[in-house]
Amino acid sequence: MHVGLSVIFQGSASRTDHEVYADELALARLAEPLGFDSVWSVEHHFTSYTMVPDPLQFLTYMAGCTTHIQLGTMVVVLPWHDPIRVAEGVALLDNLSGGRVILGIGRGLGRVEFGGFGVSMEESRARFVEAAQLVLEGLEKGRVQYEGTYYQQAPRDLRPAPFKSFRDRTYASAVSPESAKIMAELGVGIMIVPQKPWEQAIAELNDYRELYREVRGAEPPPPATASWVFCDPDPVRARELGEQFVGRYYETVIDHYELTNDHLAGTKGYEYYGRMQGYLEKHGTSSAIKAFTDLHVIGTPQQCIDKIEDIRRMAGNDMFMGVFAYGDMGAAESDRNLRLFASEVMPAVKQMV
Repeated sequence: MHVGLSVIFQGSASRTDHEVYADELALARLAEPLGFDSVWSVEHHFTSYTMVPDPLQFLTYMAGCTTHIQLGTMVVVLPWHDPIRVAEGVALLDNLSGGRVILGIGRGLGRVEFGGFGVSMEESRARFVEAAQLVLEGLEKGRVQYEGTYYQQAPRDLRPAPFKSFRDRTYASAVSPESAKIMAELGVGIMIVPQKPWEQAIAELNDYRELYREVRGAEPPPPATASWVFCDPDPVRARELGEQFVGRYYETVIDHYELTNDHLAGTKGYEYYGRMQGYLEKHGTSSAIKAFTDLHVIGTPQQCIDKIEDIRRMAGNDMFMGVFAYGDMGAAESDRNLRLFASEVMPAVKQMV
């Protein structure tokens, strides 16, 4: 299995933004020496939730720091961008890195971000579909041309031109069942960032697979999965601190996406997330945090191996991306977490088939 390292640059009350960047860049630069297959980052704006407004810019820096690992976006949020600029940026990074880009795309959820860019959330799904069509076709043909409701693009060549296909290295995050249908029609793989019970996620993944076969007339690619990881030799410490750090991270999810607010239930295209708000109201934040932490990889090295094997068995994924620094975890703890995973967990994970 392919194993990646994702850095998210989450803000901290005890460190300046510059200090957070220094600490997590140090982790990112360990990816290649420690034997990871790829390095990834996310896209978010305007808050300390995660502080990567341009994953392609970050990955360009990482391309210069590395020689062979792949470079993944988790994800580029297409409705927030001019899609031709996304296509140009991806093609440029792929040329700079010798073809090492893995492209992840998504449509976004944060009201603070849509508002900051002046983009209606109710248009996000349609904007995502149009932008994805424009970007993916442009990367395949080296030329963009599009006439849609939201995007009109006169014919133009991409320079530098893409030099190999992205069809086997493009993934989209899909949380709602409606998004899974869109991804099947686009012909892209699914990236699962666990947020719901695995049984539900797998049922929706199987629906995507059936739709993919119907629409594309081919077998769908294996999904990629991501997880927040906390690994420690002491099972008690692993469980206590893992639940603490992952739980505090999920508190920032609730805050950033305003999941205790009722606005999502009334926003077209986000009705699924409105049900998440209903769950929080019914069961309480503590229950939701516990449910979230149970989805992720927490434990001793062997427990982490077993959890990742369970995920692989359920999802059939051939890629696993771990996040090792988050919440209020300090730099020393993050470094220890990463190095222990790399030395005692990753060799076994890479052998999974």
